[in-house]
Amino acid sequence: MKIPDKAKRVFKGQIFDTYQWKQKLYDGTNATFEALKRPDTILIIPTANNLVFLSHEEQPGRPPAYTLLGGRQEEGEDPLVTAKRELLEEAGLESDDWELYKTYNSEGKIDWTLYFFIARSCRKVAEPALDAGEKIDVKEVSFDEFLQIVSSEEFWGQNISNDILRMRLDPERLEKFRKKLFNKS
Repeated sequence: MKIPDKAKRVFKGQIFDTYQWKQKLYDGTNATFEALKRPDTILIIPTANNLVFLSHEEQPGRPPAYTLLGGRQEEGEDPLVTAKRELLEEAGLESDDWELYKTYNSEGKIDWTLYFFIARSCRKVAEPALDAGEKIDVKEVSFDEFLQIVSSEEFWGQNISNDILRMRLDPERLEKFRKKLFNKS
């Protein structure tokens, strides 16, 4: 959802800002509409040597789960810059082969974009530098294991899970995705 230009910020939070605006209804009356805005999120599917790197992580208030590496975009930061920073911070990995795979916009009352990047031929260059609220164990898995984990209830990230589940119904599309991950013709 895109917040209209006429909206007024009525609350500024640590992550979420709340906006309100008057909206004319079909019967001619007006109502106050409301939406949230938050920084965009960058998620990365890193690969190397026919393996995919996944995060098995814990965060306060949430049970442990598999997820993609990534995090919140800083104000004014380019999405690719965020992706490179997050991959280095969370896994100590770098790549010279990046591709924006897909973006998703929130379907609800939140102005929020998720950017999914593929980082190919990743290499370890440092130890992870995790935030105080993160416990991350990076797992290297085969493509088939990746499909199983992302399709399971143990995975946190419904947008990419839904895509993977749909691809699993279409072998040609799934093979095209596998080739994209590993840059194979």
